[in-house]
Amino acid sequence: MSDETGTSPRPFATSARRCDLAWRIAVPLLVIALLVLIWYAYVKLSGVPPYILPGPAAVANAFVTDWATLAPAFWVTTKITFLSLMLALVGGVGFAIFLVQSRWIELAFYPLAVILQVTPIVAISPLILIYAPSTQIALLICAFLVAFFPILSNMVQGLKSVDHNLINLFELYGASRWQTLLYLKLPAAQPYFMTGLRIGGGLALIAAVVAEFAAGSAGAGSGLAFRLLEAQYRLNIPRLFAALLMLSLLGVAIFAVTSFISWLALHRWHESSLKREN
Repeated sequence: MSDETGTSPRPFATSARRCDLAWRIAVPLLVIALLVLIWYAYVKLSGVPPYILPGPAAVANAFVTDWATLAPAFWVTTKITFLSLMLALVGGVGFAIFLVQSRWIELAFYPLAVILQVTPIVAISPLILIYAPSTQIALLICAFLVAFFPILSNMVQGLKSVDHNLINLFELYGASRWQTLLYLKLPAAQPYFMTGLRIGGGLALIAAVVAEFAAGSAGAGSGLAFRLLEAQYRLNIPRLFAALLMLSLLGVAIFAVTSFISWLALHRWHESSLKREN
């Protein structure tokens, strides 16, 4: 629809959206730059030694000089995080579908998942290390157990929150249980699943690091957690900060990817992702 001058208002709306996106990116970057500047000024003015608090330049130099050590560890942690998240997605969704088939099934098996969730992973990691065939598989199991429950609980809640009138309508038209699940319950549970995905992604990274702390794994196949401990023992604080920054960037990347997946799945129809004019 055009205005009185015959021009379309769409270019203005597109420009406004681009401007809004630019501000959304620029503001956090400016805040981070300001914090780094404050950090640099404090280190310079206070004269604090680098083995207590290194400056941004020392951390950046550690990235370059220790990259051959940090990069393989970063890949190990990334691989464990994403593998555990994929397993948690498959296991959480599959177990949620199994639980909602019957109230008796949910009463019988859901408490087992709760027990696994409330038991500290640090407490059961020694048992996992004993029975697992390798340390890497033990780390994968630990990360899986932590990421599994948020996906399961959100998926169960989503499958149980479907409008009963729609379920009655499917029954009226003679839809089978699997047709109802495929065409009604699973699409309706998407917002809950996406919430569980975002939570599970962050927890998978946290669990991978904590599990490696508990396992005390070392050597060529170790992840960033061991490099953190190694830098701490050697008082190589710039390398420690560099490893911490890599973990933070990995966490931000996981959150960004899962948020983008959620937006792709929901932005056309769900209220949580729709663009509002007011």
